[in-house]
Amino acid sequence: MSETIRLLEDLIARPSVTPDDRGCQALIADRLAAHGFAIEHMPFGPDTFRVSNLWAVHTGSRPGPTMVFAGHTDVVPTGPLAQWASDPFVPSYRDGKLFGRGAADMKTSVAAMVVAAEEFVQAHPDHAGRVAFLLTSDEEGPSVDGTVKVVQALQARGEALDCCIVGEPTSVDHLGDMIKNGRRGSLSGKLTITGVQGHVAYPQLARNPIHLAAPAMAELAAETWDEGNEYFPPTTWQMSNIHAGTGATNVIPGELVVDFNFRFSTASKPAELKTRVARVLDRHQLQWRIDWTLGGEPFLTPVGTLVNAVQAAIQAETGLTTQLSTTGGTSDGRFIAKACAQVVEFGPVNATIHKIDEHVAVSAIEPLKNIYRRTLEQLLA
Repeated sequence: MSETIRLLEDLIARPSVTPDDRGCQALIADRLAAHGFAIEHMPFGPDTFRVSNLWAVHTGSRPGPTMVFAGHTDVVPTGPLAQWASDPFVPSYRDGKLFGRGAADMKTSVAAMVVAAEEFVQAHPDHAGRVAFLLTSDEEGPSVDGTVKVVQALQARGEALDCCIVGEPTSVDHLGDMIKNGRRGSLSGKLTITGVQGHVAYPQLARNPIHLAAPAMAELAAETWDEGNEYFPPTTWQMSNIHAGTGATNVIPGELVVDFNFRFSTASKPAELKTRVARVLDRHQLQWRIDWTLGGEPFLTPVGTLVNAVQAAIQAETGLTTQLSTTGGTSDGRFIAKACAQVVEFGPVNATIHKIDEHVAVSAIEPLKNIYRRTLEQLLA
């Protein structure tokens, strides 16, 4: 059994449902400390929702960039245990796959990163720059006391971050066929349209907010927000929830509430999107208010030092020419990009993340570790 699989099994066996780290970071810290890493535990949040964060650094003997491996040790809840073919927190093997909650998202990446870094610093004790780890137990939760807080603390004390690989599961069909060199931003709104409640038999005495809002909602849904660009698809607007009414069939509601979300590219700014929504609502003469939530701004790492290094490592290990993509949801990369000019995401196949019987192909585990190590060699050896 490889060292990567040994560590991966140990991590999967710890039921680290967000935000409870269950000792995953302590285990990793002990391993990294034994290889000369300086260890700093950085917990944040209230005692009732304490988040574990780890910052670990190995400093070389020559000047060079700081290369960060970032990831999370928390996992999502299992869902109905009876639907799993095996205990989600007991590493199990079937048909060449390793099953367990977090196998794909993202304990395989974390284990591979750790072993890759151990092998690298042992083979290159005089490496340039720094190898660092930024791990959190709050990625699958609200993400308010995890990576974002660590990045803010590092910025406050002047830590320089140059390159970062986030171990998100980005591969589609085969390990290395896709990496993310950016992500779209997320802007959500809770829209309240005010009308006048009344009896359905006397609509002239009421103002139905559903009827009033429908043309505006149709216009927003059909709007072209931008054309995207070389790296990003066009910005999208989607309604996710609509609520109105008292439950009675003979009452015109006095209020309509619509939840919606923008997934936006670098071709648009949050302030611009807010203004354009307001113009549509005003044009339809609605009485409205919106509570906005900016979940994250888009980030983009153009082709350059880090992208080239990861692509070359994938090519050398798998023979694949990887595709660059900015699709998918948000990740902690949005926080790291505030302090780090080059951020990419790369990890195993994502087909089973958050699902029952989550798994990773055993044959992909060592190659993933080797790709991480090869990237370090290109950047810091």
